[in-house]
Amino acid sequence: MSFSLLAAAAAHGGGTPEWAMLAYLVAGVFFILALRGLSSPASSRAGNRNGMIGMALAVGTTLVMHGTNLVEIGIAIAIGAIIGVTIARRIAMTAMPELVAGFHSLVGLAAVVVGLAAWLNPAAFGIVDPAGQILPVSRVELGLGIAIGAITFSGSVIAFLKLSGRMSGSPILLPARHIINLGTLAAILALIALYTVSPMGGAGEGWMVIAVAVLAFAIGFLLIIPIGGADMPVVVSMLNSYSGWAAAAMGFTLGNSAMITTGALVGSSGAILSYIMCRAMNRSFISVIAGGFGADAGAGGGGGAREQRPYKQGSAEDAAYMLEQAEKVIIIPGYGMAVAQAQHALREMADKLKEKGVEVKYAIHPVAGRMPGHMNVLLAEASVPYDEVFELEDINSEFAQTDVAFIIGANDVVNPAAKTDKSSPIYGMPVFDVDKAKQVFFIKRSMGGVGYAGVDNDVFYMNQTVMLLADAKKMVEEIVKSLD
Repeated sequence: MSFSLLAAAAAHGGGTPEWAMLAYLVAGVFFILALRGLSSPASSRAGNRNGMIGMALAVGTTLVMHGTNLVEIGIAIAIGAIIGVTIARRIAMTAMPELVAGFHSLVGLAAVVVGLAAWLNPAAFGIVDPAGQILPVSRVELGLGIAIGAITFSGSVIAFLKLSGRMSGSPILLPARHIINLGTLAAILALIALYTVSPMGGAGEGWMVIAVAVLAFAIGFLLIIPIGGADMPVVVSMLNSYSGWAAAAMGFTLGNSAMITTGALVGSSGAILSYIMCRAMNRSFISVIAGGFGADAGAGGGGGAREQRPYKQGSAEDAAYMLEQAEKVIIIPGYGMAVAQAQHALREMADKLKEKGVEVKYAIHPVAGRMPGHMNVLLAEASVPYDEVFELEDINSEFAQTDVAFIIGANDVVNPAAKTDKSSPIYGMPVFDVDKAKQVFFIKRSMGGVGYAGVDNDVFYMNQTVMLLADAKKMVEEIVKSLD
């Protein structure tokens, strides 16, 4: 939301002095350092700190350069700060994904509001020609900023509703959805082009701007509803990229280099992260942009009745005995661990196993949880050593030499249907080869639930699998007691 403060101050016009350009450059360096720091849990605190310094410098410079209405802006900052601090203190880690999606929606909405303000009062933004008409290049930037912002807003709202459970995580597939999406996007681009060359000005062209906003709100909704819950981490990353490009487009409209730099960094880094995650999930990057990836009208899901199949159920004592007899244990955490807040108990269990000479590693899937890096953050919070945490491609080959695969709250990321069932909504997604481990312990609350993608899991019923049906935190704490 800070870029909207830059926009508000930049709207007062005027050239940018050299000292301000230098300050924006320094702020850009801090933003780059922030992204570099956020690439690793070990340096994430420093990354956050650098990002805060950079944004404070950028906003402060803009306010000094256009120092009018400081009282009103100060009140707005204070209100936003109170809301932000309150949310940060109250939010649980399990709700972090939907919080991120919610904040993305605010960034998109801010871009739309700034764009509409520039359209309604272009002279205040310094984007008019001598005849009082909005400059053609500014019309393009304004139209794109409104469109990208509106897509970000409505798409993020749908992502928030799905992640928070207020809306079904199953794909909602409309007939001829790709034709509808392409037609809507083509209409948006055509309207922006028409608005750019329109000679009318004033109210005569207003319908074009409003139509662009309305269609963009619609396409954001249409792009996200076909995406299933298993693919939602990629959606969060993609929407993050959209919010950055919306800010950059508004930066061009307002002639604010800080907004352009910040938006471009966020947009490009989000796009790169989305591409990396798509490769890790064997998804097409183009299909992410088009919407509806990972969804098939004939895909299986959790909506129908499930076959009752035999499975083995064990206790904490059973798990403790097998774990301490093992030479190598790989722990696979998932969203269920986050819900139960079991990361601290899990680290304590791992410490006790290591004291007994057991080799312990953690396996993290790129889409474990509901946002990129969700499990890494939780394990870092519990002070799990970084050198014990491995990504899928680095550890998957080790399951064949593993005595115990300990699955806590994960489901879709260990489901072999991703490799064998072409009708499954998770088909093609690389998963952990836990079926190759000698013994599997699987913690989940009950056999009645399935993963976020709504697909039953054959791992539950394997000969070497023992189900530990309980709250994840309580079960791990009982295992720790049994290890003592």
